[in-house]
Amino acid sequence: MTDEITQIAIFRQKEIRRKIYKNEWWFSVVDVCKALTDSIDAGAYWRKLKQRLGKEGSEVVTFCHGLKLLAPDGKMRETDCANTEGLFRIVQSIPSPKAEPFKRWLAKVGYERIQEIEDPELATKRTRMLYKIKGYSDDWIEKRMRGIAIREELTDEWQKRGVKQQKEYEILTAEISKAAFGVTPSEYKKLKGLKRENLRDHMDDFELIFTMLGERVTTEISRQEKPDTFPKNKTVAKRGGNVAGKARTETEKEIGRSVVSRENYLQTPEGRKRLKTEK
Repeated sequence: MTDEITQIAIFRQKEIRRKIYKNEWWFSVVDVCKALTDSIDAGAYWRKLKQRLGKEGSEVVTFCHGLKLLAPDGKMRETDCANTEGLFRIVQSIPSPKAEPFKRWLAKVGYERIQEIEDPELATKRTRMLYKIKGYSDDWIEKRMRGIAIREELTDEWQKRGVKQQKEYEILTAEISKAAFGVTPSEYKKLKGLKRENLRDHMDDFELIFTMLGERVTTEISRQEKPDTFPKNKTVAKRGGNVAGKARTETEKEIGRSVVSRENYLQTPEGRKRLKTEK
């Protein structure tokens, strides 16, 4: 598990939420329905379609799996998702002139995932390229990519220590953030005026650096002490965050301003340009 819990794919300027499950991409069916039909209430469209397919005895619905994705209100909510094979079957039941282009897009995205499994370095290269296209600087991208690697090391360590539930990951992450910055990730997003966006994609250099420090120290303490209960993992997470928090406080004294910032990438010239393009 990484900090990229819910990712966004773009089909003809329409956002489609997706996440890795069982080592392959699973996509939000509601988002696909919205992209293909331009329906105002894509949720209702999918419910009616699912009901009709069920009455027809179609096995399409059995290809869906409820996965937690980031909702517009900023919360993780269970959403009907389907893998590439399942979506191909669902799309066949949706009358839309966009169906064939979508199938080609879906095949390409699915094939890219297969390539990434065979060569994990490709995923890293593609991520770097996406940030570059969005207008992020090379220095920022290097920090962001390093932060992703550190986060992966931490979540791998948590798994070894018995952390399994998504809620547990969220609680531990919040402990680090609260100790490091004085706010939880959800509070941080509100401060920056973010909704569905990934918080870390809107952090500046200092914010990324102290995030990495808190998570890297937490990983190291956990490796040394091997906490075997969730409460112990919480204590370790808080200690790791405290190290970053103390460093942040000292930094703020030296530079004369708060590291915790309301600014986000969408407020920069590059971010505004990107937002205008996507609209």
